[in-house]
Amino acid sequence: MQTVQWKIEGMTCSHCALTINKFLENQGQKNIRVNPLDGDVSFETNDPALKDQLIRGIEGLGYSVVQSADDQQKKSKRLLDTHLGRFLFCLPFMLVLMLHMLEKWIPLHWLMNPWVQLVLSLPVFVVGMKYFGTSAVKSLRNGVPNMNVLVTLGSAAAFVYSLTGTIFNLGPDFQFYETTATIITLVFLGNYLEDATVQSTQRALKKLAGSQKVMANMIAFDGDHQEVILPIESTHLKTGDLVLIKNGEQVPADVKILWGDAQVNESLLTGESMPVFKQAKDKLTGGTLIESGTVRAQVTAAGDDTVLSGILHLIRKAQNEKPPVQQLADKISGIFVPLVIGIALVTLIANWFFLGEFTPSLMRSIAVLVIACPCAMGLATPAALAVGLGRAARSGVLFRNTTTLDIFKTIRQVVFDKTGTLTTGNFRVASFHDIANDPEEFKAIAWSLEKYAAHPVAAGIVKAFKSKKEIRWKKIAEEKGVGIRAEDAQGNNYWIGSHKIATGLTPDLTHNVYLLKNGLLLGWIDVEDELRPEAKDVVRYLRKSGVKTILLSGDTVQKSNIVAKELGIDEVYAEQSPDQKLEKIAALSKQMPTAMVGDGINDAPALAKATIGISLSEASQLAVQQAQVILMNQGLKNLPLALGLGKHTSLTIRQNLFWAFIYNIVAIPVAALGFLTPAFSALVMGLSDVVLAINSVRLFVKKVN
Repeated sequence: MQTVQWKIEGMTCSHCALTINKFLENQGQKNIRVNPLDGDVSFETNDPALKDQLIRGIEGLGYSVVQSADDQQKKSKRLLDTHLGRFLFCLPFMLVLMLHMLEKWIPLHWLMNPWVQLVLSLPVFVVGMKYFGTSAVKSLRNGVPNMNVLVTLGSAAAFVYSLTGTIFNLGPDFQFYETTATIITLVFLGNYLEDATVQSTQRALKKLAGSQKVMANMIAFDGDHQEVILPIESTHLKTGDLVLIKNGEQVPADVKILWGDAQVNESLLTGESMPVFKQAKDKLTGGTLIESGTVRAQVTAAGDDTVLSGILHLIRKAQNEKPPVQQLADKISGIFVPLVIGIALVTLIANWFFLGEFTPSLMRSIAVLVIACPCAMGLATPAALAVGLGRAARSGVLFRNTTTLDIFKTIRQVVFDKTGTLTTGNFRVASFHDIANDPEEFKAIAWSLEKYAAHPVAAGIVKAFKSKKEIRWKKIAEEKGVGIRAEDAQGNNYWIGSHKIATGLTPDLTHNVYLLKNGLLLGWIDVEDELRPEAKDVVRYLRKSGVKTILLSGDTVQKSNIVAKELGIDEVYAEQSPDQKLEKIAALSKQMPTAMVGDGINDAPALAKATIGISLSEASQLAVQQAQVILMNQGLKNLPLALGLGKHTSLTIRQNLFWAFIYNIVAIPVAALGFLTPAFSALVMGLSDVVLAINSVRLFVKKVN
């Protein structure tokens, strides 16, 4: 299966997305995702040769397929190819037609001539039918009628009714050219405002995407081995290329510094504007900014393999997923247009019966057609998700799926791992005791064993005890939560690990690491770790919010209690193996919705079992893969923001859906009873989506934690 990713231009609402989705389904494509906000479409195909056929089919529906950024740049839009252009074209004709309202002060009897009104409204009607009519017909042909069907029926009914009156000279009661022009013009205005406000919900994601497209100074060498600097687009860089990054420039790809040092602004990925010092051997993430300094670096990942590209992919994937709350809206949207057409017909017949006049009855039915807005229901979720996920990404929080956002509001307790989560995980050896009084041998054994371990404590010991006297092991294995066991060529058995391996060998089990040879104790090692500076504030925030805090650690009871007391954590479970952690998280999650925050390999099963698993970006890859939420680079600092954004994004979705349903439930009957003119209905319909988008945009600035 090959994954295809396109950009589709011309989508205006969720009905367009449904149309494209249904077309691709009928063509046998799988795992289809269509985002009506930014036009991103992805699907899996068994036959890449069908691409041209699929493109022709989608373009036959009235949309435009953009396969690459170059294709998008080549397309130059004419005046009537945009909603704003069409609105500006129609506006003068509509204003002239409305001048009759000034006839008390200005003699405009000539404007009341039906043939003059026909000439003035015809260009507007043609432009409207070319856009709304074409879209309506194609949507009907594909069995997914969109809102343009309603606009087309409403404006065409007014125009045909007026044209009939003009041809047969039936008098001024049959002149509604102004209504036709006003409906079309104001709907174009509404579409433009909707696009502008909805696209603003994508601004954080666009800023991230824009950071991928920068110029790079690639270092090359000529025939005389002289260094040459070649300006090149970052998208053309490859792994292994050498680049020069100067003061004030963006890092063009993921790189490793070979020479030089710099102050780097990583706010693009972390939300933290304070520059970070980087020097030789440090890695820089593409899209970050060199605030001062100059470095020469080697590209470690480019294009789709960069960290930034991975983040964008994760966000877009999450945006395309629909939380459970949207499913009802989708079902209603699917039958909305036929339902409104039915209501409009009933409105026409009922009003004609009770009023005894056809003209006002027709105007009321047209108002019903024009004021109905299925787009609001379709955009309620995507608009809020775009803002919530965009703000999260800009602040250093990544969500794997939208279900997580919805579940966050239910979380009642948060479980923390200790090492590397509440603490920095940067261990250093504080002291060690060698019973045999041969420190170099002791260090060599410990180093040779711990270099095969993945635990942060092991990394600290390896750094401190690095030795040239390496022991080659015949076999070696790690027992999770306990330690490393090995056998050398002479058949000696070694074991390095927690106090569990020293039980019965010494009464003092307060040390961090013990070393055994053939069942005899060789000594122990004590390491030091420091609490993350933000840990206390995060725990305080959770407790203030009524969320229970729990420490779940493999460390000793004594050390776990010290950490819990210092931070104010409610409950402690210490000396837990990975299996015990898994069982404890399963039990806690059954009691109430539980979030687990961890960073090590030992935490991965527990993260997967928790209601929501939260990992730090510098955690082990296994932990990151199992987590539903990833906190970038700033440790626990952004946990309150993640919780708050989850709750408030879910709240915004519900507010949007409430507005969308209430608007249609109230507006349609009001129009059917004759309280709204078709022209005013067109204006209100356009503004309904703008209100929804503005409510979503509030998430950018709203205090969520």
